Amino acid sequence: MLVIIHGNIKTMEARDYEDGYLQIEDGKITALGDMKDCKPGRWKGEDRVRILDARGNLVMPGIIEAHCHMGITEEKKGMEGDDCNENVDPITPYLRAIDAINPMDAAFNDAIQAGITSAMIGPGSANVVGGQFVFLKTHGRCIDRMIVKAPAAMKVAFGENPKVNYAGQNTSPATRMAVAAMLRGELTEACNYRKKKNGNPDLPPDFRYECWLPVLDGEIPLKAHAHRADDILTAVRIAKEFGLHMTLDHCSEGHLILEELKEAGFPAIVGPDMASRNKIEVKNMAFKTAGILSREGILTAVTTDHPVSMIQFLPICAGLAVKEGMPPEEGLRAITINAARICGVEDRVGSLAVGKDGDVAIFDGNPMEVFTSVLCTIIDGNVVYYDEESGFL
Repeated sequence: MLVIIHGNIKTMEARDYEDGYLQIEDGKITALGDMKDCKPGRWKGEDRVRILDARGNLVMPGIIEAHCHMGITEEKKGMEGDDCNENVDPITPYLRAIDAINPMDAAFNDAIQAGITSAMIGPGSANVVGGQFVFLKTHGRCIDRMIVKAPAAMKVAFGENPKVNYAGQNTSPATRMAVAAMLRGELTEACNYRKKKNGNPDLPPDFRYECWLPVLDGEIPLKAHAHRADDILTAVRIAKEFGLHMTLDHCSEGHLILEELKEAGFPAIVGPDMASRNKIEVKNMAFKTAGILSREGILTAVTTDHPVSMIQFLPICAGLAVKEGMPPEEGLRAITINAARICGVEDRVGSLAVGKDGDVAIFDGNPMEVFTSVLCTIIDGNVVYYDEESGFL
């Protein structure tokens, strides 16, 4: 059992505790509340109890990265460690990120030291359909033991990336029209497969189309790479045509089509606004976008898109979004509970509540401020990092 006492607990739920406690057993939060309601000696006599005195520091849910490529595009390894894009076939829904993520990539340690306890990781955007994302914890050596949800989303891409990649190979898609047409064609075949399978449960699985069933059944969303306004609206158009759930990833020009996005009802994962505007489709990229979308009631998260910008700067990206107009509370929600809801894992992570995973980060200030330090990171009730210099433990 792990117990945190005297913490300034920000739950990201209905109630916070300025001087509170949090109890974790077997990896799950089993109690939390105000210290004044905590009877003296409550844990006296309990076996294997570890008590951490937060000393009034901020205790909050572990931070969540809603869209990145850490471990699948490894740092320091060049081509040998880059497994992000199978850029020889534009339609690859059957690829699984779990088969390419290296949890020993240095980025995982950087994430933990930044208080980031879980992340949505998957293929890049060179293909019209890139494959399956996974949502996992950031601590571990075996991917299978780190998984929270797999598959968690199906990656699709619009705009420059698939178009530029295949135009250079003298094959489709060379235009935005072809990107949309190829995705429609693939979804139509997947729908036909589902219809056949529903009519004949004994039909042998087709490896190419079996992976589409969680998408078509509404269990996981399309994860749509789209920066430019017209590409965002094409993604919306196709998702509506096929009745699919979808997240709008990057959504760089979302602030230019607010009414349409509000009507569409899809959530947005905005970023990486800390990166350079190195493509035409990101010329309107800005930290103000996240705040504009959230103020209009669109469920919004913030992303680094690691390694496009570094994962450890995710809290700072949220802070820069706040500087440009996002309400401070929404800034924290954009990297905790909003991210969890968008990724479909809010039953386990994203806030501090009884029954949820014991994923906690302790800071000596607001994590969105650049001088704030991470004092301790806890995943599944285990201390996986602490600041030795601070003397916190």
